[in-house]
Amino acid sequence: MDVTYGDRKVGKVCASDRDMQRTYGPALAKKIGQRLAQLRAAETLEDMRPPALGNCHQMSGDREGCLSLHLTANWRLVFSPREYEEAEQGGLVWSSVTAVIIEEIVDYH
Repeated sequence: MDVTYGDRKVGKVCASDRDMQRTYGPALAKKIGQRLAQLRAAETLEDMRPPALGNCHQMSGDREGCLSLHLTANWRLVFSPREYEEAEQGGLVWSSVTAVIIEEIVDYH
């Protein structure tokens, strides 16, 4: 899957393991790297649905339209699909998503 960054700061931090470790600490930086690698390796977002791959889920409220991957108990990798189809009842057709935009890495709990 194609992974880009919606925020220049997040993109800069994620471009370097050293910057990720400095910003988020070694353990969280390692998990962020793993999740980004999983997203890049996936053919479509459907490949990220198994709970073992970060509990990928759609968000609601002020983050509607975005999805989230668990990093730790509180931290999330928030991203949005770049191009996708909508189901007849509304909602995302996960198998149609082949590109995502990383929006933020946040502890919103």
